Amino acid sequence: MSQVISRSNSEFLYQQVIQLVRDLCLQGSLLPGEKLPSLRKMADKLNISIPTVKQAYQLLEGQGLIEAREKSGYFLKSSQLNQSRPKRVRLSREPTTVNKQGLIEQVYSAIHKANVVPFGIANPVAAAPTDKALARTMRRVMTLAGASAINYGPMDGFAPLKKQLIHRYLDFGIGVDSDELVITNGAQEALAIALKCVAKPGDVIAIESPCYFGIIELIESLGLKALEIPLCPDEGIWLDDLAQALDEHDIKACVFSTSLNNPVGSFMPDAKREQLVALLEQRDVALIEDDVYGDLHFTAKRATPAQAYSKKGLVITCASFSKTAAPSYRIGWIIAGKFAEQARRHKRALSCSAPLINQWTLYEFIASGEYDRNIRLLRQRLSTNKERMIWCLQQYMPSCARISNPQGGCVIWVDLGSQYDAVKLFHLALEAGISITPGLIFSAGKKYRSCFRLSYGLPWSENLEQAIKTLSQLTVLAKK
Repeated sequence: MSQVISRSNSEFLYQQVIQLVRDLCLQGSLLPGEKLPSLRKMADKLNISIPTVKQAYQLLEGQGLIEAREKSGYFLKSSQLNQSRPKRVRLSREPTTVNKQGLIEQVYSAIHKANVVPFGIANPVAAAPTDKALARTMRRVMTLAGASAINYGPMDGFAPLKKQLIHRYLDFGIGVDSDELVITNGAQEALAIALKCVAKPGDVIAIESPCYFGIIELIESLGLKALEIPLCPDEGIWLDDLAQALDEHDIKACVFSTSLNNPVGSFMPDAKREQLVALLEQRDVALIEDDVYGDLHFTAKRATPAQAYSKKGLVITCASFSKTAAPSYRIGWIIAGKFAEQARRHKRALSCSAPLINQWTLYEFIASGEYDRNIRLLRQRLSTNKERMIWCLQQYMPSCARISNPQGGCVIWVDLGSQYDAVKLFHLALEAGISITPGLIFSAGKKYRSCFRLSYGLPWSENLEQAIKTLSQLTVLAKK
């Protein structure tokens, strides 16, 4: 490498470093998501000073080619084409009675088929597995707990775990009373309890559009109606559309993922989240915040939970460890605020309690510091995977494809355009051994038939890149 840098060259040394990095990208020697040599290592290789390399890296960062990650170094980004971003959809005029269970069942069946590339399942933990650490922790807990490990746990949750969660919310200036926090069987049960607390069959619930299909199916099963509020791919729902919807409809509650949306990956800034809470509480409308992806942000800081901005206690927080520690443990929680008594009653009726041994293990996992260490590793791997997947999609997908740029989480949203049928592509891909998630199930109505969701929450390999190539070839057959 030292031969590519010349002090006799008319260009400054930092400019030559910039050109070197660009050449490596063009040659395919440096791929999106990969880490650049450290400042010291690059300086040693090129026989130049560390400040010179740092100047080059900082300019490359300013040009959007690389990004600095705290305590990790510099990484190559994928190029983001302006025309590739998803379009804004129109505000739904009327609430929708949901009927999506048939297609959702097909998607779930595809996820669990053997020997299928699982782009269709949002399981970010797979990128940095916790199985060995949790196995060690559970063995220790079994020894400590003895026979009590197989008993029922308290209805509202294992007290030490609740205390851990309460302390974590203090980092955001949020004081949570122990009686307001109930441990649940995953976030889905937390969301069901929250909806039962604030709505009855026939009521209208505002949701993001597109929206996680589990929320849509939950609304259907509870006999509620959904009103879709368009989503900005960068900053969450459009507040002007929400204000209009509140003027025109009797909305009982909103279910939003303001920290990180699934499937688009939008990230609502704190100032906008504060405006959202104020808008809803002025009208006495409850906000149910689905915060399962909050800790998997790629931004400089985590989003502040909406709870922090509530003045009337109308914000209910739902979250879980399914996306950050262990989906099979099925441990989530709800911070119900003024609805705490109702939430505890619904929890008791639905499942009595969450698994004690799993709660105890997660408590020890957090207390040891291993949980936070793994979260940092997981965010780094997911961010790298995102860049690699976007690069692959830009290389292989039709030029008309619009691709989201998620600010965290583990999924990417692709819109192929109106001439394509992503439901047809879903079936074609499954026949080829690839599972994807068709966009149609992310709408309570009939939107997003040309869209699909892909997960990059996987250990990256050449096999995944080949699967994206195959998927792009199948799009030709998915034209209407």
